[in-house]
Order: sequence, then C-alpha cells, then structure tokens
Amino acid sequence: MAEYKFLLPSMGEGVMEATVTTWLKNIGDEIQEDESIVEVATDKVDSDVPSPVSGVLKEILIKENEVAKVGEAMALIETEASNEDSSTTENLSSEQNGEKIAEISEVEKEIIEEVAKPLNKLSNKIISTEDNFFSPLVKSIAEKEGISIEELKKISGSGVNGRVTKDDILKYLESDKNIESIQKNQSKEKDLLSQPKEDIFAPTNVTAGANEEIIEMDRMRKIIAQHMVDSVRISPHVSSFVETDMTNIVLWRNKIKNAFQKREGEKITFMPIIVHAIIRAIKDFPMINISVEGDKIIKKNNINIGIAVARADGNLIVPVIKNADQLSLIGLTKKINDLALRAKNNQLKPDEIKGGTYTVSNIGSFGNILGTPIINQPQVAIMAVGSIEKKPAVIETPQGDLIGIRHKMYLSHSYDHRVVDGALGGMFVKRVSDYLENFDINQEI
Repeated sequence: MAEYKFLLPSMGEGVMEATVTTWLKNIGDEIQEDESIVEVATDKVDSDVPSPVSGVLKEILIKENEVAKVGEAMALIETEASNEDSSTTENLSSEQNGEKIAEISEVEKEIIEEVAKPLNKLSNKIISTEDNFFSPLVKSIAEKEGISIEELKKISGSGVNGRVTKDDILKYLESDKNIESIQKNQSKEKDLLSQPKEDIFAPTNVTAGANEEIIEMDRMRKIIAQHMVDSVRISPHVSSFVETDMTNIVLWRNKIKNAFQKREGEKITFMPIIVHAIIRAIKDFPMINISVEGDKIIKKNNINIGIAVARADGNLIVPVIKNADQLSLIGLTKKINDLALRAKNNQLKPDEIKGGTYTVSNIGSFGNILGTPIINQPQVAIMAVGSIEKKPAVIETPQGDLIGIRHKMYLSHSYDHRVVDGALGGMFVKRVSDYLENFDINQEI
C-alpha cells in the first residue's frame, strides 16, 4: 500500500486557491480513478475535482469551507501503487503546479490578490440559511452585487441538491450587468447634457396605507428603470406610425408553417419576416444604424438587431442577433427562436445582450395594437410591432375599388431627434412597411 497526496489542481488562469464546499466522499470510502471526490468554489467556477488514482480516502486535510492553495494537499489516499510511482506522480503534480503559480504570480499578481480577498475573508465561515446552503464564493458575489439572501433564494440552483453555483448566480447577473454597462457607456452623452443625473432611487419615507403592499424593486428592475429614465433624458423622442397590410405574409405563413416545422423542427413566426424587412430598410437608410457620442455620430457597419423579450419574472431583456444581415430567413427564424427561449429561461451569455444597433419590440404578443417604445441607448431608434388584426379595407383593383377583409398591423417607430429628423424616421418605417406589403406570396423557403 502507498499513500497518495491528493492535490488541488490548477483551476485556470489567474486562480490561486479555492474554497472546499463539499466532500463527496467520507474517510474510509473507496475511490475510483477519475471519480469526483470534492466540490470546490473559485472566483471563476464551481466544480467537482476528480481523483487521479484509485484507492481509499484515508484523511481529509482541508475541511469544508476552508481554503486550499493550488498544488496544496487536500487529502491522503491509500493506493496500491508503489511508493516510487506515488512519489513520482506527486512530485510531477507539485512541479507543474509550481510552474503555473510562478507564471501567474509574475503576470497577474495584482489581479490574483484582488480575486483572493473575498475568499480569504470568508474561508472559515459557514454561510447558510434555514433552507439553503450558499458557498463562500456565491455569498461573496451576492454581497458584492447587492443581492439579498431573499433574492438569492429565488435563484434556481444546478448544483448538488439544488445548490446555487457560481455559474447560476452569474447567469442571474449577466443581463443585469450588461444593461448596467450600457448605462456606463452613456457618460459622454450625460456630460454633453451637463445636468446632474437624477437619483430616481433617492430614499423616501414610504408607508403602506390600508389595503396596500410595499414591494421592493429587484436589482434588474432598478437597472431597467434607470436605463429608461436616462434614455428619455438623453434623447428627444419622436414617433412615426404606419398601418401595414400583412395579408400576403399571413396567407404565406399559413401555407408553409406546418411543412416548415416538420422539415426544420422550428416554428416560423412573423418576427423573422419583420426583422428581415427591417434589415433591408436599414441597408436603404444606413443613418438609422448609428449612435451618438457627444457631438460625434458613430455610423455602424454591422447590423445587429436586438429583440425585446419578456422574462418569466416580468423583467425585460434584449438579446442581440449579431450580423443579422448575413442570415437567411431560415437562419433568422432559428436564431430568434433560440435567443427568445434562452432569454425566457435566463440562459443567455453576456455577449448575446451586447452590441445591438437597432431594436424591435413585439408589443403585439400582448394583444396591443400600438405603442411608443423608448429607445434602447446608445441606439437612436426602435420599432414596435402591434398585433395583426382583420379589418375591412379598400382594395384597389383594375376593375375599381372594392371593400375586403385584410390583415393589418401598426408599426410604431421612435427615434432620437438629435440626429434623426422626421423625414428619415418617417421614410424608414414606411420602407419597412413597403417591404412587408410587397412580400412575395409564392416564394419558397
């Protein structure tokens, strides 16, 4: 029998230590090679650590909620390997980890020190509630981001026994952080306006009256609220409206939707068709695809379309289709379906809610026919599409005018009057309408 020192392996660039959250094995338990025996938490990831050898867990050196350095022995495992083999493996691991530590300490010393602070402070504390256990890392992130225990309890955990992992809390924060980062990018516009930013969350003495309830805004709602107030303050909003005949599109979709779903495994909605028309109109009027910094106009070469999606918690998020003009109608359909589903399930990646150049909001999904959307800064325009309704309409024919039933929809276009005048804003929404009304009902997909 030989004694093998189970070391904390390298956990990635910039990570020098990890907090032990749960031992998956008890002293005396048998361990198979590559079997996970401990859960650890770092500033980058929560993960299981497998054993590189088979044997029996003899001793635990780093207890739960304690911190281990990369390359430090966490446990002793009795193996049947020779002492020479065990020693060689141990020394090799230590040497490799030592090289990694030396490399990181030279290049990223300051970053690592900052990363280590919250773990050091929490290394010897058990962080729990009556019904939940939260690792020091998760609690550290929550405290840093201003997430209360009550809000933390609402996060769906993917770890053992439903435990909230680092990935879970970061996914929860991703949309919030990126919306918040958009706000920070507005500093130049705010300087231009040279007026103090209104604190819309200034403390007030609010008391509930009879039959009233006071509800604290969650983090994301506060960010959305501030973003909307800033947008109205920064951009003088103007809106133009067009009623669009969607009859050809409705008839075409009804004709192909079942075959399309059977062939592609995807439902085709009206949104990819509308987005396709918007993309064509942006190519015709590229000065809609811009942003403003101070007194400079930034013209965007990429067409990145954001689509507003309502999440299950009632908050709003805007996933972005990057380089949307390079996608076919089928490609747009698949991309929109994917982003919308993951947005509702809070599974978007940070990059997927950044970089939008124009936004669409489907207010028709809630039965609304018309609305005046607020511009998603730092963009300069946004379009809302209403519900499609059957209406009596005048139909022009070679034989004269007739009254018929048509499928109609309102397009609402809000734009920043600092840089988009009524002519451009109005022509743009009319061009989108023209592309929709002239849709080829005989086209194949």
